[in-house]
Amino acid sequence: MPRLLCCKCRAMEHKGPPQHRDTLCLFDVDGTLTGAREKVDPAVDQFLRELRQRVKIGVVGGSDYSKIAEQLGEGDEVVLKFDYVFAENGTVQYKDGRLLSRQAIQNHLGEELLQDLINFCLMYIALLKLPKKRGTFIEFRNGMLNVSPIGRSCTYEERIEFNELDKREKIREKFVAALQREFAGKGLRFTRGGMISFDIFPEGWDKRYCLDALSEGKFRTIHFFGNETSPGGNDYEIYADPRTVGHTVTSPEDTVRRCRELFFPERDNEM
Repeated sequence: MPRLLCCKCRAMEHKGPPQHRDTLCLFDVDGTLTGAREKVDPAVDQFLRELRQRVKIGVVGGSDYSKIAEQLGEGDEVVLKFDYVFAENGTVQYKDGRLLSRQAIQNHLGEELLQDLINFCLMYIALLKLPKKRGTFIEFRNGMLNVSPIGRSCTYEERIEFNELDKREKIREKFVAALQREFAGKGLRFTRGGMISFDIFPEGWDKRYCLDALSEGKFRTIHFFGNETSPGGNDYEIYADPRTVGHTVTSPEDTVRRCRELFFPERDNEM
């Protein structure tokens, strides 16, 4: 038997789903749309496609574009899935599938300071005694240095093991404190990223960097969703920025739930 609709419901059905094209939903990647360094779940991917019918959507991650592409799509597919893609905290910017701009940390810091940073990190890591060490301790990106005491080549199981050890012994926190003392007054910022690393970048090159590129979009509201929103986390600055409405999430499923509550309220009222 067909479902009977009241006049108001029929009117809503006739008009179609509400659209908020002056609204942007901006998402962190790891822990927000995917598990750490994992591919997006098909259900989350499908939801993002539905959400894009109602609002503009974008991602801002600390990783380089290739890593974001591995997690959220394949090759150039990612820039077609989102209205905006901001890699490396927004120092690499895509809009509507087109590269807008790309910054270079070496041009900003200069070679002398950059080498001092790298040498200090390598010496510090050399003196660390950990249950395991793997490869790629420093990853040189366009907008930052990503530093991992265990090395980014570790397996997923080794990643979890290090993260649990880090929670107890504050390995990354002590590392960052040493860097802050050594490079005080040099215009650098240090933020925790993911499970095994932290980022080093020039002052102002955190995830807020992408907001300048969004000013021309004339968005009435920019919602930001991230899981590392406490002080020291790499989502904190953009989460707390007055230009965004910040949302702390605990998992991709939590992200979907919060977006449904905000942008699909009619589904909650379906009979």
